[in-house]
Amino acid sequence: MARVKPKRHNIRVDMTAMTDVSFLLLTFFILTAQFAKPDVETITTPSSISEKLLPDASLMTVLSTTDGKFYFTPVENGTERMALLEKMGEKYGMKFNDQEKVAFTKIQSVGVPMNQLKGYLNLSDDDRKAFKSQTGVPLDSTNKQLIDWVEQSLAVNPDYKLAIKGDVQTKYPKVKGLFEGLRDIDFLKFWLITSQEVAQ
Repeated sequence: MARVKPKRHNIRVDMTAMTDVSFLLLTFFILTAQFAKPDVETITTPSSISEKLLPDASLMTVLSTTDGKFYFTPVENGTERMALLEKMGEKYGMKFNDQEKVAFTKIQSVGVPMNQLKGYLNLSDDDRKAFKSQTGVPLDSTNKQLIDWVEQSLAVNPDYKLAIKGDVQTKYPKVKGLFEGLRDIDFLKFWLITSQEVAQ
């Protein structure tokens, strides 16, 4: 009985092609990755065991510092940022020119009262980056500009979500005032940003 000799298939792997594909994939991931921007001020968040992730899109953020200052970060969408600035201008009787609107699309956060916003937007890019707010966005019983930023953002897009990042040293009355202000505009669902608690 004749033995059948198995056929051998010569498979050549083109290493050059594989390297090219790997390089293209790596380039794609680098170009499409979104890196977290550093906060305008150093914030040490409280820890928790929650592992829920923040939504990527349509997210506005409130930062609360140890000395009680508030910063408001609008969503990233430039067109919607311009619409928000116009709405805040209408509410506070202010008009913003095209240059100021473009500047507003580039800022990281709002950290000044409305009466200082035009001056802040007219700073050079370098001066704006180096600027340290003395007051933050006002939020007290008589001046609720921070809540106005949230409310007018929701008027632009009611699907926006809110995350609050407070320092572990922030005084409770400040945080309580923020929660009460959000309750007053019937905005009751938001995320609290925490650090992951290390298991003991």
